[in-house]
Amino acid sequence: MTSPICDLLGISVPVLQGGMAWISDWSLASAVSNAGGLGTVAAGNAPADYVRDQIQKTREHTNKPFAVNVMLMSPFAEEIAELLIAERVPVVVTGAGNPERFMRRWLDAGIKVVPVVPSTGVARRVEKLGATAVIAEGGESGGHIGELTTMALVPQVCDAVSIPVIAAGGIADGRGFAAALMLGAVGVQVGTRFLVANECTVHPNYKQRILAAKDIDTVSTGRRLGHPVRSLKNAFSRGFAALEYEPNTTLEQLEEYGVGALRLAAVEGDRERGCFMSGQVAGLVKREQSAAEIIADLISGAEAALKGASSWVK
Repeated sequence: MTSPICDLLGISVPVLQGGMAWISDWSLASAVSNAGGLGTVAAGNAPADYVRDQIQKTREHTNKPFAVNVMLMSPFAEEIAELLIAERVPVVVTGAGNPERFMRRWLDAGIKVVPVVPSTGVARRVEKLGATAVIAEGGESGGHIGELTTMALVPQVCDAVSIPVIAAGGIADGRGFAAALMLGAVGVQVGTRFLVANECTVHPNYKQRILAAKDIDTVSTGRRLGHPVRSLKNAFSRGFAALEYEPNTTLEQLEEYGVGALRLAAVEGDRERGCFMSGQVAGLVKREQSAAEIIADLISGAEAALKGASSWVK
C-alpha cells in the first residue's frame, strides 16, 4: 500500500509513528523506519544534548528517513530548532504550539515540515508558510488534544488545504486506517498502539495498563489551562480533574500538580502518581508485537476493510 505521502517523505508505507515524549526514542523510531514507516524521535521537554544523542543513535540503527517531533511549548524549542538544522534531520513534526518562527529556517535547510493541526484555520496557516503536509489529529488521541474528533476534523482539513493530509487520533487497526483514507487522508499517524511495540522502551507497567484498558478508561484534563491532555484514568488523573474544578485552585497550582507526571509513568511506571497518556483506542490494543508486525497488521487490515466494503455496499 502506497500513497503520495510515501514519495514525499521517502517511506514505503503511509504509516507515521507518533512522537510521544519520554517514550518515542531511537529504539522505536528506528524500528518503525526499518519497517517502512516514518519513525519519530520525540524531543519533548528535553535539552539539545539528549535530542542530538537520540538522532545519532537512530542513524546508527537505520538508514531510512525518520522524523523528530518538536513540542513547541518546550523551553528548549529554540535550541532544538537549530540542532535539527545542524543534524540535517529529514522531517520535523511539530505540535503543542505555533511553528511559524521556525518554519522558514527549516525549509531553507531542506527539512520537510509536517505540523500537527487541530483545526482548518491552523492547517491553512501552516500551508501558507510552506508546510510539506499536515497531520489532522482528533481529540481521540492521547497526550495533548484539540476539541474536534478525527471523523469531523480530517475531511474538513482535506477540503481546506491542497497539501497532503495525514489522519491521527483513534487509529489502532486496519479499520481505522481504511476509514482515514475514505475521509481523504493519504496516511495515518499511530501512537497508542506503538506503545506496546517490542522495541518501545517505555516502562512495562505502562504497557500493561494499555493492554488492560477498556473503551471508557481514558479521561481528558487540563482544559482550564488551555492545553487539555488525554490519559488513562488513575489516581493522578482523578486528582487532576478534581483540582481543575475546584474554584480556589490557581492555574499555577494546577500546572505544578502535573509537573513530572509523564516521566513518573513512562520511566518509573508509577501507577498512582504517573500520567499514562493514551488514546481512546487503547481498548483495541491487545498484544505486544514488533513494530514491523504492527505495521503489517495495519496495512493488511486496511486492505481487507477496503476490499470487503464492496460486499455490503451495492
